[in-house]
Amino acid sequence: MNEHANAGRLSGQVRIVGTGLLGASIGLRLTSLGSDVILDDVSPSSVGLAVDLGAGRVAQSDDAPVLIVVAVPPDVTADVIQAELARFPEAVVTDVASVKLTPLHQLQDRGVSLVNYIGSHPLAGRERGGAISAVGDLFMGRPWVVCRDEETPAWALAVVEDLALDLGAVPIEMSPEDHDAAVGLVSHVPQIVSSLMAKQLAVASDDAVRLAGQGVRDVTRIAASSPELWIQILSANREAVVGILENFARDLEAMTTALRDMDAPGARRVLAEELAGGNAGVSRLPGKHGERRRFASITVLVDDKPGQLAKLLTEVGELNINLEDMRLDHAEGAQLGMVEFSVLPDVAEGLMADLELRGWRVHR
Repeated sequence: MNEHANAGRLSGQVRIVGTGLLGASIGLRLTSLGSDVILDDVSPSSVGLAVDLGAGRVAQSDDAPVLIVVAVPPDVTADVIQAELARFPEAVVTDVASVKLTPLHQLQDRGVSLVNYIGSHPLAGRERGGAISAVGDLFMGRPWVVCRDEETPAWALAVVEDLALDLGAVPIEMSPEDHDAAVGLVSHVPQIVSSLMAKQLAVASDDAVRLAGQGVRDVTRIAASSPELWIQILSANREAVVGILENFARDLEAMTTALRDMDAPGARRVLAEELAGGNAGVSRLPGKHGERRRFASITVLVDDKPGQLAKLLTEVGELNINLEDMRLDHAEGAQLGMVEFSVLPDVAEGLMADLELRGWRVHR
């Protein structure tokens, strides 16, 4: 049997410049599909680690890539794109930087021909960086924005879209302007909000931190990200970010003012409207497979010992229930785990009843 029976759409060599989380993850997936992946980085040790992990091979003098993926920090993205276009004029060059307008404007100001360059951005990542955190399925089911313009030939666009499809991502065409505005809202400002909330925990009492549950963990999960990287991202997209922060600040001030004097006329109405606005916003977020559907939550208490979670999931499968989402938390001071399932509302009651019949403790 062909070891690459599930070969990808891309043909020819793929060169990846930058062997951090994104670059190495791309390499892992493409290598598994049989692509000849070339790895390069300013750090030889980073390349060596990525090679050892199976993300590709070391660059050679006779390489002739058909596609080059630039996966370097935002402050040097334009420089590397320019160098790669000059070195491999026949190749299509894309990048995975989270801001698209800044490198584009830098390249245009330098007079670089951009016929073979297409900016792109996978909406995927992890809290930890580096090749050691790379996984081949990092992009599975995630949006991959492709920023074409009037100069972009159809064949070059097809190469970048094939890259996204081979990685299991969903290609979405957007202009650089629309992309930067969108990621400011759904990625960059959430990072700021998460970091500022987590900052409050740094000066909190030990007793307060001990009470932390899933809510505060959800809000602060991405606060562990690298400050050095985020300074680059936020400064490159500051116009979009500042506008959203100004709107956020107005809403925050409205709630703060209302809470200062709950007896003031309209104070409770302000709180209700702001909270209802949050309900309206979160209802627009797509769920699994991009669906906009509301789900019911069920919490099951499990003993904190080996095998319990696997047993619970097995029994849910036996009941022929499709889980839309799942998260696990622990009860403070008790040997208990709390498993929260998200399921379609019309199966929630039946699932709770069936689990109780099987002896599980279900929180209604």
